[in-house]
Amino acid sequence: MGQTLLEREDVLDWEAGLQKLHGCIASRFSLSESRQRVLTYLQGLLGSVERKNGWQLAEYAGDATPDGVQRLLAVYPWDADEVRDDLQGYVVEHLGDAGGVLVVDETGFLKQGKKSVGVKRQYSGTAGKVENCQIGVFLAYGSRRGAAFLDRELYLPQEWAADGARRREAGVPRDVVFHTKGQLAQQMIVRAVSAGVPFGWVAGDTVYGNAIGQKSCQLRRWLEEQGLPYVLAVKHQIFEQSVAVGRHGVWLGAGGGP
Repeated sequence: MGQTLLEREDVLDWEAGLQKLHGCIASRFSLSESRQRVLTYLQGLLGSVERKNGWQLAEYAGDATPDGVQRLLAVYPWDADEVRDDLQGYVVEHLGDAGGVLVVDETGFLKQGKKSVGVKRQYSGTAGKVENCQIGVFLAYGSRRGAAFLDRELYLPQEWAADGARRREAGVPRDVVFHTKGQLAQQMIVRAVSAGVPFGWVAGDTVYGNAIGQKSCQLRRWLEEQGLPYVLAVKHQIFEQSVAVGRHGVWLGAGGGP
């Protein structure tokens, strides 16, 4: 009986916490329906829905069709970057710690067609191989108090960035240009610093820690210039030891030195 009561109290605490989080972002949604929709959307993302697609999230919310979910994501006026800023403030309030870690990583979103922005055959860590997919670069935050996502950027391959007709059809804004994944990570770290996110160092895998001379892997050099400590994996190593230490950072792996 005691265990059951404890579990019920936990559920009530989680619900209260979600309501508080919803209150932090509700003002970003000008319509009452959109404010309610975003709450049910969050409940679905955190719930037991196996696949977080429009149909299953709609069924979880008790809707007969995914129209409401699609209106929230594609029709109702709201600014995703403003919600991102609210999220960062929430994470700092609850998880912020001077010894925290910013973690950059990417994930692939498998696709069947060719219309989704940035989709192409490219390596997806999610699938573990080259697949037709989109790639998102993410910034996460971890501390002794917990972990959460902070920011995101969609990777736009060079062929997409250079194809005006394809960009227009997909609605890619004119000011969105090609950036390497390391450059996208840099942009998100700059935003985290500007927002006052406390952290002790930055971590990432080989995509972000490869040799400084490679055009696509300038993040290490930039972190050095900013005086930001880091631990980044590399592919090639010219030293016998498995860890090479620089002025501000550590390169890990059987990979490569600077």
